[in-house]
Amino acid sequence: MLISYKWLKDYVDIEDITPEEIADRLTTGGVEVDALYRRAEPIEGCVVGYVTEAEKHPDADNLNICQVDQGAETVQIICGADNVAAGQKVVVAKPGTVLPGGMEIKATEIRGQESNGMICSLQELGVEAKLVPKHVAEGIFVFDENPDTGSDAVKALGWDDTVMDLDITPNRADCLNILGVAYEVAAQLDRAVQLPVTSVKESEKSASAAVNVKIENGEDTPYYGARIAENIQVKPSPYWMQNRLMAAGIRPISNVVDITNYVLLEYGQPLHAFDFDAFGSDEVLVRRAFEDEEIQTLDGNKHHLSTEHLVVTNGTKPTALAGVMGGEHSEVSDQTTNILLEAALFHPSLIRQASKDTRIRSDASVRYERGLDTERVEQAADRAAHLFAEYAGASVLQGIEQEDHREPGGRWVRVSDRRINQLLGMELSGSEMVRILERLGFQTADKETSSIEVYIPSRRPDIHIEEDVAEEIARMHGYQDIPSTLPKGATTAGSLTAEQKRKRTVRRFLESAGLSEAVTYSLTTASSASRFTLYPEKYTMEVSMPMSEDRRVLRQSLIPQLLEGVSYNRNRQTKDIALFEMGSVFLSEEANAAVQPEERIMLAAVVSGRWESHLWQGETKNTDFYVMKGIAEGILEELHVESRASFTLAERSDMHPGRTADIQLDGTTVGYVGQIHPTTAGDWDIAETYALQVDLTSLLQAVETPVRYQTLPRFPSTTRDIAIVVDESVPAAEVKEVIESAGGSTLYSTSLFDVYQGENLTPGKKSLAFTLVYLDPERTLTDEEVSSAHDQVLRMLEEKTGAELRQ
Repeated sequence: MLISYKWLKDYVDIEDITPEEIADRLTTGGVEVDALYRRAEPIEGCVVGYVTEAEKHPDADNLNICQVDQGAETVQIICGADNVAAGQKVVVAKPGTVLPGGMEIKATEIRGQESNGMICSLQELGVEAKLVPKHVAEGIFVFDENPDTGSDAVKALGWDDTVMDLDITPNRADCLNILGVAYEVAAQLDRAVQLPVTSVKESEKSASAAVNVKIENGEDTPYYGARIAENIQVKPSPYWMQNRLMAAGIRPISNVVDITNYVLLEYGQPLHAFDFDAFGSDEVLVRRAFEDEEIQTLDGNKHHLSTEHLVVTNGTKPTALAGVMGGEHSEVSDQTTNILLEAALFHPSLIRQASKDTRIRSDASVRYERGLDTERVEQAADRAAHLFAEYAGASVLQGIEQEDHREPGGRWVRVSDRRINQLLGMELSGSEMVRILERLGFQTADKETSSIEVYIPSRRPDIHIEEDVAEEIARMHGYQDIPSTLPKGATTAGSLTAEQKRKRTVRRFLESAGLSEAVTYSLTTASSASRFTLYPEKYTMEVSMPMSEDRRVLRQSLIPQLLEGVSYNRNRQTKDIALFEMGSVFLSEEANAAVQPEERIMLAAVVSGRWESHLWQGETKNTDFYVMKGIAEGILEELHVESRASFTLAERSDMHPGRTADIQLDGTTVGYVGQIHPTTAGDWDIAETYALQVDLTSLLQAVETPVRYQTLPRFPSTTRDIAIVVDESVPAAEVKEVIESAGGSTLYSTSLFDVYQGENLTPGKKSLAFTLVYLDPERTLTDEEVSSAHDQVLRMLEEKTGAELRQ
């Protein structure tokens, strides 16, 4: 919201207060001023000139030779504007003047005639083209008033002003107009507000005789009022009004349109002027639109409406999309002589819906959406009628033809001074509170008791309960003056929960392993939501109001978004990528269930490219299945559950069928690790990539296996290596399990160190080589004991797996 300091002075006496002080008071009072800027800096050498003569250039049809009185002297200036004429007061840039665009004006000769300066347009003086009034967009600016010849042009234009850019929060809709800001400033300074003139001399003819207003639903339209103005003269509005509109970021159009915009900024009440002769009837009917009903709005676009939209009609045909934008066929034009002025209240949710559906975001719709002062509608209509009569020569018909379904706008709120002080941590007396509330323009009653009855005017729809009143007292008293206090009572030291500690342990491990943490959206597309899920039997869930089609379904897996990260980095020439994420997935028991889905914390990681690189030694190691399996094993070790976990061959959608394993904890699948299927990798345009995903909620809830410490062995161990040949379908984990069960108490450790398939082996077979360490912590084992245990291992391998010693 842009507020002109000079305009604000019309409503509250701030002659002795600078714009900077006003901005500071507003900001500390809760209405933030984002920025202050001057309308224009002084332009040295830019003055008001009077054109005494203007005649065509003898050698150029498009140029005019002008004699311009600059106060101290009269000079000749060549001007190419079509609208220049004798008798005009204009803005003149003398030679040596540097205009805002950087142009330096020089005395020169044009087609054999000397030119000592330039007669300026508003654009040349630094006004944005989108704000320049239409009637001067193609020519020079001409004053409609009579400033002193030779005086400073910036002051004569009214640009010696400061504009405040207010950041209005949704609850402070009352400050979306200059009167609301005036009430706020007046309360801060404890001064009175001077309201605009709304009196209008009306004709003897009644508005009710010219038009009839009907409302179909009083809840949709609490109030609709129509004023009629006849014999209106459409022309440019006075410059002072144009100047204030431009300061607020609105382009002047004509006196009729400018007056409705001016009152909108002044009162915050949207108004709309219809060409009454083009309206089509003497009846105004406000109703819901019919399904697929069509309207062409003022911006020239056609819109197909639904029953969720509200329209103003002439009894049959829509003439405006209520609260958003008027219709094109009843637009005010230069030929308009009679207007119907609309001042109404519409239900905010209907306006918001229509604005969203039609993608029209107007100044009117913004104010309707946030809520209006329900008792200010007639005042705004009267103010506009007063201005129509004064600046458009209108004959205003008597009264307002209206239909009214409004509830009382103001309300009484009872507050306790004790409760207020308790909320604020202050010790204000009841009389101090009353003084603050009355500065805000609130009425008070029961002032002698421990409670106060406060009447909240309709212009403050944000205040309803005692806490709201407490906030008003706090901000007017000054947030900076509220005493600082320490909390009372016993305090406890903060600490992490066991689950938080375990999550941090996992995160530190992954970071130390070289993976970078990613944070991705919980919302994704319907096609990606269930890909790579650990729970394919669960259903996905859509959100009711998605941000976009790409963010409409709650995810069941973290891997698709991480693959997007891999693709994003590869497209930017980063080939070696290692990412992980801890985040929520959402699992529903029923399709389209109305209940909330189950939310579980998952951990996922993806690695692509080289895992290790020692370029000067010529050594590199690409990521493979065992790298990812090692990361998964490390996670299990960090959580002290590795002894209860196992890996089993698995087939999962989107994963490579021969390079994927499920991770099981106590026999229950809690995750998987493996290679992304090459076809799936092609969907994301990525190279060979490996991934893991585990249900972190299950792992964090698992009881840790107690850590057992052992002393270093005092007695020597005996090591035996064996290489056995088994069917290639036999998992190494199964072989290892047989070895450990057969080795008995003397078998200290077992580790796989080689897997071989190829030459010198029968097709369908593979060789597994293990190192077995035999040890007794209490004594030295004899060769016979080791051989006996080792032979038992070989027998059991042959019986249970069909293994043969490799020759």
